[in-house]
Amino acid sequence: QVKLAESGGGSVLAGGSLRLSCEISGLGLGYDINCMGWFRQAPGKEREGIAGVENDGSAHYADSVKGRFTISKDSPKNKLYLQMDNLKPEDTAEYYCAADDGTYCYPDVLQYLEVQGQGTLVTVSS
Repeated sequence: QVKLAESGGGSVLAGGSLRLSCEISGLGLGYDINCMGWFRQAPGKEREGIAGVENDGSAHYADSVKGRFTISKDSPKNKLYLQMDNLKPEDTAEYYCAADDGTYCYPDVLQYLEVQGQGTLVTVSS
């Protein structure tokens, strides 16, 4: 069974940076991941897909984070990352890592991917 575990959340001032990590376990058990990504949920708001990456490295971003966030993966280490720069108070949210064996990997589906982590909280203050 594939499992995901996020880390790296915390509190930061506006304009600052954080890097989230997602550790992937349980690979090689008959489930082939083709899409990995991040989505977030701010207090009182719906889940929002923000960044996805395909197996070939193609990345897709929501307009709300484009140019500020960078998704990357280290396949040998079974890790996914989200580098977040120039953070804004509206980025405050619980951030989740997600994975799926489907190949469609755009922001509009990331919150519906089959395997999801427990989340890590990011708080940005002004």
